[in-house]
Amino acid sequence: MRLTAAFLSLLAVATPAFAAFGVVQDGNSFVVDAGSSNPLVFKVSRSSCDITSIVYRGTEVQNSSPYSHIGSGLGTATVSAQTIGDTVKITCVTSTLTHYYVVRSGDSTIFMATYITAQPSIGELRYIARLRSNVVPYGSIGGEASTTGGSSSTVEGSDVFIVNGQTRSKFYSSERFIDDQVHCVYGDPMRVCMVIPNPTGYESSSGGPFFRDINHNNGGDYNALYFYMNSGHVQTEPYRMGLHGPYAMVFSRSGDPPKNLDTSFFGNLGIQGYVPASERGTVRGSATGIPSGFTGVVHWYNSAAQYWSYVSGTSFTSPPMKTGTYTMVLYKDELKVAQQTVSVSRGSTVTSNIASTEGSRNTVWRIGEFNGQPKGFRNADKQLRMHPSDSRMSPWGPLTYTVGNDISGFPMAQIKAVNNPTTIVFNLNEVSGSYTLRVGTTLSFMGARPGVTVNSWSAANPAAPTKIDSRGFTRGAYRGYGESYDFAIPSGTLKVGENKVYINVISGSSGDAHLSPNFIYDAVELFKTGGSAGTTTVTSAPTTPTTTSTTTPPPATTSAPPSGGTAAEYAQCGGQGTKKFISSMKDDC
Repeated sequence: MRLTAAFLSLLAVATPAFAAFGVVQDGNSFVVDAGSSNPLVFKVSRSSCDITSIVYRGTEVQNSSPYSHIGSGLGTATVSAQTIGDTVKITCVTSTLTHYYVVRSGDSTIFMATYITAQPSIGELRYIARLRSNVVPYGSIGGEASTTGGSSSTVEGSDVFIVNGQTRSKFYSSERFIDDQVHCVYGDPMRVCMVIPNPTGYESSSGGPFFRDINHNNGGDYNALYFYMNSGHVQTEPYRMGLHGPYAMVFSRSGDPPKNLDTSFFGNLGIQGYVPASERGTVRGSATGIPSGFTGVVHWYNSAAQYWSYVSGTSFTSPPMKTGTYTMVLYKDELKVAQQTVSVSRGSTVTSNIASTEGSRNTVWRIGEFNGQPKGFRNADKQLRMHPSDSRMSPWGPLTYTVGNDISGFPMAQIKAVNNPTTIVFNLNEVSGSYTLRVGTTLSFMGARPGVTVNSWSAANPAAPTKIDSRGFTRGAYRGYGESYDFAIPSGTLKVGENKVYINVISGSSGDAHLSPNFIYDAVELFKTGGSAGTTTVTSAPTTPTTTSTTTPPPATTSAPPSGGTAAEYAQCGGQGTKKFISSMKDDC
């Protein structure tokens, strides 16, 4: 009884004070004291598993309502608490989900893990900490891009808004999983960070190393700090069941916590689905064929787990992996360039070397780089943190781009209702042999794919790519399955001197403005399949793009190509139509 009174007294005071480490029951709550020098005391509802109060250094951080919880709250759960040595474990159980809160003596950290046997009914798995926005108003990623409180109007759906003349959204706080081990909300002098130890914290998540999702959102009443384990936000692979995490919410006065928190003590806590390092294996080897200036990434995945590692020089070592057989992929930046399989055994290290199969082509010209990213194209430097309608964006066009000019004059996206067509102008000194136009894309919305006209010849329309039932382009995403389309140009189409390529969006669907069918560019290349190139790949130079108002392009057509031409072929994950593996294929399936 006296211990309970001490806890309640601590919750009421405004100055830090020490209290005994442990957990007590107080009415409908379990009250946990971390016993830390920077005191952390929090309450967990015994009926719902919600965190209803967090007091750090005497300041209440938790929003008064709604509270912090897994998913959108469990509603009801069987909640129990126990002390195991210097650790408190709270366990919340439903028919398909078990969530854990874990605290160690002297550590102002709430460790967590979530075990599932079925996808939550809300369609996504996330932890959301709803914290007082007057205490921790800021977010660590994207500045104010995800601050939506005080909005004056809605741009799109219920998640993109106008604040002080700028577009804002919770989606604009995203970061690639491979780079997102710590993200925080903060004020003066307090910092609350979500830590996902890389990459075992993501091993049961979905989407691969380059997936990104919401990290934080100040909506006015509270600042939400998230860990998204899976969602339908540009979903590219099935959800994984099992244990998600461990992950942690770390409280500090300033500075970010270490990226790789030690969670090995979970092995002593009876956490369902936890696999200790002693039960895992690793993969190491060399990754070759990644050109200078690009980053190599190795990715392992199967239906149960996913892992990744950057390549250092030509060497890589995986994190400790669960046993099993994995698909092993090598990326050039984010472009898939090799794939093989590898098996991992308990307590062993297997060597598995991998080499790029991208190969080389007789390139006439190329706009951008085939690397799975729209980097360098117009507005690609802004799209992660604002809506494409934002006044800070450069005009989308339609644009005419002259090969050799700076690629900032070429749009990152082709948008059916906004900038059809993009015109490419180039000169050839000679024409001989066969030519192919390759259009690489990273993300498609509403079945969008390129329709191509070269001078007066129009290619047959390629089949629709695999559908991703999610907005992406307008919510700061650029990566989906990634399709690459090859258009064989008939003899006699190209000529010495000036030539023009027109690229349109084709789709059986329609929409308004930036929500009309669209795709994001990876790169565009003209290459030869015989003879010598008519010109060489040219270097970039600053340019001011013009619109196509003075040029009337031939209309897109669905007719078959003339003799000597072929319909576009494309490569994708689980696609339909004519398929082949081409080097710019990329996927996470």
